[in-house]
Amino acid sequence: MSEDSSKKSNLDFSSIQAIITTENVQSHVSEVHGVLTGLICAGYSFEEQNYIDLLNDILINGEGFPNTVKTAIKQMYSELWSGILDDAYSFQLMLPDDDDSIVERGHALGKWVQGFNLGFGLQQKNSPVTSSEVKEVLTDFSEIANLSDEMEEDEDTEQAYFEISEYVRISALLCFSELGSSPAPIDNKNTDNTIH
Repeated sequence: MSEDSSKKSNLDFSSIQAIITTENVQSHVSEVHGVLTGLICAGYSFEEQNYIDLLNDILINGEGFPNTVKTAIKQMYSELWSGILDDAYSFQLMLPDDDDSIVERGHALGKWVQGFNLGFGLQQKNSPVTSSEVKEVLTDFSEIANLSDEMEEDEDTEQAYFEISEYVRISALLCFSELGSSPAPIDNKNTDNTIH
């Protein structure tokens, strides 16, 4: 457990974006995180390991990620599963810090939901969603992805951003609860149906 805590402190938006930028990969961290989350929430199993290839194909036209980027994505994927399966709902969207401008954060949130819908669609392409709740989430996410980047730096915009990002976070967990599949038992933890 302490190993998970130390890993979480090392993985954040700015550190991963710095790795991607340094390696000249033309991707946005929030979009990468969104795609991975969409895959997982639509039923991608933990045991499948082709997520790097999927990201490679859809985000950088099959050019191949440098090793440092692959390592960062693998860590992101691992921590994403930990957050989604956590009974304390520790799952968080990978977005810029509150210190960054509202425009930058709003843009990143748009990228995240675009990525989510892309990953979700890839995973669900052969088995369309039937739940009205999940359909509503996907529709809402499409609208959020199209929000204007022209945002005012004021308290109302900050509050709206917070509410929308929290809605997106909870909605992703809802999708996982309906369509996701928990991994085979890991380290004697039962994360399937524990209620606290």
